[in-house]
Amino acid sequence: MPGLCFLQAYSAAGKGALTGRLTEPFMNSSKSSSRTLFGLPKLPAHSAQWVTPLLLSVFMTCIVSIISTLKGVGMAPGILRIWLGVWALSWVIAFPTLLLVLPLVKKATALVVEAS
Repeated sequence: MPGLCFLQAYSAAGKGALTGRLTEPFMNSSKSSSRTLFGLPKLPAHSAQWVTPLLLSVFMTCIVSIISTLKGVGMAPGILRIWLGVWALSWVIAFPTLLLVLPLVKKATALVVEAS
């Protein structure tokens, strides 16, 4: 039985050995690579001030717009086209808004969170 073989290998190797092999690719993220997941060169560190709001706005508007579109029209024909239009409009508004609001949010956070 494949499951039994896995359990035998697990107990023979020891929990740490098996866990180390399984998590090793994910745990080595502290080693900085000069390439992204797609093989492109990484941006300089100062780019984080606009990359963070860019990614945040893409993910948030994607999730919120698909939920609101499905709630509004359901699984109607052409839902993908409708959703992409709604998402594009919401992202065009959200990204510049995040660029403007994020410094205020950081200051407000500093008022209620103890500095480390």
